[in-house]
Amino acid sequence: MQVRRCTVVFVEPRERLDFDLGRLVAGGTGVAPVREWIALAAHLDEEILLEDDEVRVLGQLSPGNWTDFEALAASLDKAVLGRLIEKGLLIRDTEDSVDLCRQDDEVRRGYWRGLSAALHRHTRWHAIDTLEAERKFGNETDRPFLERLGSPEPPVCERVEADKRIALTRPSDTALEDLIRGRVTCRNWDASKPLTAEDFSATLFRTFAARAVSDEPGIEVIKRAVPSAGGLHPTEAYLLVQNVEGVMPGLYHYHPIDHALEPLGDVAPEESAELALRIVAGQRHFMNAHVVIALASRFRRTFWKYRNHAKAYRAVILDAGHLSQTLYLAATERGLAAFITAAVNERDIEEIFGLDPMLEGVLAVTGFGWRGELVDEVEFDPLGSVWPNGGGMKKVQEE
Repeated sequence: MQVRRCTVVFVEPRERLDFDLGRLVAGGTGVAPVREWIALAAHLDEEILLEDDEVRVLGQLSPGNWTDFEALAASLDKAVLGRLIEKGLLIRDTEDSVDLCRQDDEVRRGYWRGLSAALHRHTRWHAIDTLEAERKFGNETDRPFLERLGSPEPPVCERVEADKRIALTRPSDTALEDLIRGRVTCRNWDASKPLTAEDFSATLFRTFAARAVSDEPGIEVIKRAVPSAGGLHPTEAYLLVQNVEGVMPGLYHYHPIDHALEPLGDVAPEESAELALRIVAGQRHFMNAHVVIALASRFRRTFWKYRNHAKAYRAVILDAGHLSQTLYLAATERGLAAFITAAVNERDIEEIFGLDPMLEGVLAVTGFGWRGELVDEVEFDPLGSVWPNGGGMKKVQEE
């Protein structure tokens, strides 16, 4: 049997408080700090608790070379090596480890920077309900919000006194300025009114479509309405279509070169909203958007050029911001509304669309549709572009 250490693993020393009744009876508080070693591997979803001897042995294992297990055991503690195999940090080439080996190989062949790989793997959510978490947080204490959290940082980091600032001329209004002012995140949707096929198609085209494809030579890059590192545009759009004329409710992938939908599976209308709720981590104010879009990046597409690069993951994340802002403007131009959120259940989305997190990882979820006529959920509209009262108060629905 041949073995090698997984390609990316970080070991974090942590401290937690532990309560013991014996300590309390002995006259103390019963609470004492406990120090632990936690392994964060790029090919495993779960954190791994390590013993001191496992940490020492782990640091002596090669991630690049396969080594005969018995030969390794001649110089290192065989029992510890066995535990590292059980915990998935020491990979073996046996038939029962095929899946684990594949997961590690995907990280290995993905040209990941180690820190970025661990960050991406271990900041993904599964089955999180953000509104429930918020409710529990609010119930923990009767103290007002600001008293609990303290004052926030000021909105501007001012570096000089006011009289030393150089005032700039404000531009006159233009069509672009009107579009920007009308760009207001939507939390209230009109589910009774389907999105027209024309509005659906145009918004997707403005945001995600390739305007041109070039081959330089053998390196196919595309021109979109947004920038992307190296012109590689790794970020794909995976759609949950809920309410669009002429398009069956279901799961789709958008093809940016052909400007076409690729059907991935039907979704019953009565199940669609619950699926959307699962995607946006319990944020009910986004679940009824006519189209919900997971932005998932094919990391190897960018990392192929920027191999093991300290800035490559940051560059990929920028794509989600570029695309979501363009979606806002494209939707606003057609009288529609949009949203973007990073509070999403990435692991659930991967399951829904059949994605591997280290090959095609979810960065955010956006969406668009018709805004409702009533403010059932507070919307931030201080300019009064959509709501005369700024969207901060609920309107009473007439009987």
